[in-house]
Amino acid sequence: MTVSEAREYLDTVLMPMCRHFPSITFYQQALLLKEETGFSFYDSLIVAAAIESGCHILLSEDLQDGRVVHGTKIVNPFA
Repeated sequence: MTVSEAREYLDTVLMPMCRHFPSITFYQQALLLKEETGFSFYDSLIVAAAIESGCHILLSEDLQDGRVVHGTKIVNPFA
């Protein structure tokens, strides 16, 4: 892979996946969401990341379709 190709890969593949960087506050928020929603801790991490990132819609086939958590709506794309 050339340097140019590596830069393109970073910009198009890795950068979109690095929109959220967790902090202690993030993990505390996930624990609060776990208590509030009854979701598993790992699902709460996903929801907390979506909320912190400003997502209005979270696509998931595993969470409660149509539920709104702190302004983020969960949508099952396969429903």
